[in-house]
Amino acid sequence: MTDSPAAQGIWYPATPTQQGLWILDRIERLRPSYLLPSVLELTGRLDHELLTSAVERAMGRHPALRSRFRLDPAALRVEYCTDTSAPEVGFTDAVADGWAADEVERFVEALCYTPFELGEEAPARAEVIRVAPDRTLLVLTVHHIVFDGVSRQLLVDEIGTTYRALARGAEPELSTPPHPSQVQGGPDDGHPGRVADVVERLRGAPTTVALPYDGDPDDPELSLIGATAGILLDADVSEAVLAVAGQEGCTVFMTGVALLAGTFARTTGQTDFLFSVVWPGRDDPAAADVIGMFMTTLVLRVQLDAGTSWRELLRTARVAGMETFIDSDVPLDAIAAALDPGRDMARPPMTPVLVNLAETADPLVLAPDVAGHYQPLRPEYSKWDLALFVGVDQTTGRDRLRLSLNHPADLFTPATTTEFLAALHRSAAAIAHNSEENVLNQAELDNPAARLGLVRSIWQEVLKTDQIGDDVSFFDAGGDSLRLVVLVERLSQASGRMLRTVDLFRAGTVRGQAELLAAPVEAATAGRGSSRDRMLGAVRERRTGDQRS
Repeated sequence: MTDSPAAQGIWYPATPTQQGLWILDRIERLRPSYLLPSVLELTGRLDHELLTSAVERAMGRHPALRSRFRLDPAALRVEYCTDTSAPEVGFTDAVADGWAADEVERFVEALCYTPFELGEEAPARAEVIRVAPDRTLLVLTVHHIVFDGVSRQLLVDEIGTTYRALARGAEPELSTPPHPSQVQGGPDDGHPGRVADVVERLRGAPTTVALPYDGDPDDPELSLIGATAGILLDADVSEAVLAVAGQEGCTVFMTGVALLAGTFARTTGQTDFLFSVVWPGRDDPAAADVIGMFMTTLVLRVQLDAGTSWRELLRTARVAGMETFIDSDVPLDAIAAALDPGRDMARPPMTPVLVNLAETADPLVLAPDVAGHYQPLRPEYSKWDLALFVGVDQTTGRDRLRLSLNHPADLFTPATTTEFLAALHRSAAAIAHNSEENVLNQAELDNPAARLGLVRSIWQEVLKTDQIGDDVSFFDAGGDSLRLVVLVERLSQASGRMLRTVDLFRAGTVRGQAELLAAPVEAATAGRGSSRDRMLGAVRERRTGDQRS
């Protein structure tokens, strides 16, 4: 499929974002940071020839997916042409060909992470792989230079529409996709005054965050293979946090910004932060349903001091978010050049931390009994030193905040991320139980309601139920010895105290364990000593008892 005659043979100027991605792709030629792979597992019997045809037709329709890129050295600009061949789409019958599971896995990894030659081939590929009679993989990989998260959902939906129409013997009803040059505007380069305004707003903020690194982020050999860990907050805390945030006009994303800034401040002492955020960039209705690269990276600033309460921090996060979104068309490269001129081009600009709203992708539905769901990528890659994704889970019928951390695996150990998730949990509990409390007040366990809420929420997490009574014993609430051990670990992480199984066994209710956390650390740990000391103590107590009798 080709463009309209007016578009044939024409080279269009890339947007500033695309030009930046092209430069980074050349710098990091062997890194997969700028690919957007997706693996959908389809269950149910389907027509593989029909699915392959639907994918070919959907991908071949869009000019962006047929792009080729080049550098114009005279004009010092990157250009693209779309009068070229469509992406390759293949079909592999791993069942008929006798592929082993590990062979399929290696093939999928190659499809996901093999770089594109942007000047010579389409920046997209797809493969349909039959791995069982009723199980099929659809692997889609597109370079970020022409594709974003919204584009992925649009493409997957279009594949489903096309397949269902072809299965009925009909043509799919799809509108003609516009050429990217007709709708894809770039950041506002022509207003240096606006760049200066943003630079002034961000000036003075550190371009680093005091992250609890276990590895060296400046190691040139650092692997970008990532790791993910998450936590689902209980409904009571979540709903209380969202209620306070709603009173301050905060979105879920802004709430995540406040939680992250407050937790960093409490754990590191840093009080001025720059966070990146990915912005869809589809403010123009004409771009809402267009496959292309519209997304851009923004940087917002959050500051607090010793007198800042959680409620005030939420307001600060809201204002910071609004200021940043209003200036979303100001080019980040110009801002970074002014504030951090010596930065490493291979590193994220301005800050190593990203905060983003977590989005759940819709499944690919081909028939009433055939649906495809996104599978975790193996391996997954992380561009940011630390990324926090915040969302709301409603699967239980109540709103529950879900917090997920993603990072290069070599930068943080699982213990470090678990500890930081527990700190985020404590910050959420502080907002829920006393939003007027100063963020930097470290005596969070001095608040009886906060202690009770913290213990209750961890019981709910361990026992996987929201129905917890404060005066019901752990075992009567559905606990057992194994879950008690898990409870000890979770409460120790959340409270920062080294608790023992016997301590929680004796203080066997939510209320009792909350009172245990209120005891001074010295009292809570008194009498432990070494194993030998405890045995001698028991013998002496026994001897004293015998003498008295």
